[in-house]
Amino acid sequence: MPNSDLLPSLLFKINENQLALEAAIMELTLWVEERGATEVGGNVRGALETIDKNEEFIKMTLAVLMTPE
Repeated sequence: MPNSDLLPSLLFKINENQLALEAAIMELTLWVEERGATEVGGNVRGALETIDKNEEFIKMTLAVLMTPE
């Protein structure tokens, strides 16, 4: 398998890891907010917005890369 064939799979796995980290961080954020640290929770949510904003572009790019030529 040529190295170029590995790129789409690698990017897919990186994206999968990113989404898993986002979910884990959100769970911690909810836990922190339940204990009264709403400002911290808000800051984390703001930082996680970047993942949400980029997710659609990443999905579209992966779809293009994984389409057979």
